[in-house]
Amino acid sequence: MRKLLLRTDVPSLGYVGDVVEVKEGYARNYLIPQGLAMEPTPANLRSIEQAKKEAEARRAKELAEKKALAEKLEGLEVTIVSRANEQGHLFGSVGPKEIADAIASEGYTIDERSIRLDEHLKVVDKYTVLVRLAENVEANVVVWVAPEKTEEEGEQTGESAESSPESHAEESDQ
Repeated sequence: MRKLLLRTDVPSLGYVGDVVEVKEGYARNYLIPQGLAMEPTPANLRSIEQAKKEAEARRAKELAEKKALAEKLEGLEVTIVSRANEQGHLFGSVGPKEIADAIASEGYTIDERSIRLDEHLKVVDKYTVLVRLAENVEANVVVWVAPEKTEEEGEQTGESAESSPESHAEESDQ
């Protein structure tokens, strides 16, 4: 194992300025050549101090933004229209990408990886979906999956309007 000083935030490892212990091969073959880490000498520790303060301020600002977004998203209702059969089973499914697009259409941009689903939505129904924006920042969004009107249904409603009593009365008056 080898101790290294991180120069940038590395997902699932640590943040700028952290001294982490990693396997020798990971340090030698990835972290050091990519410029993500360096040896934790006293001179390097002093030089990275300013970058560490800036990174902490940036993370605090991002967390505040994510908390504000979570408050706005909490209880938001979006509707996704998808083709379905008469029993309400979708042709295909609704996944995180479609939900993220529906939320984006409401004016909120989120990453589809933030949406937590046990499985894709496959039935016309109302769902409560968890959106995890950060480690302890979450919101529940209500997703309505509605059936798409088919051309046949549209024609049937159009025909029924033509065969209404008023239309027959107008025809007989002429």
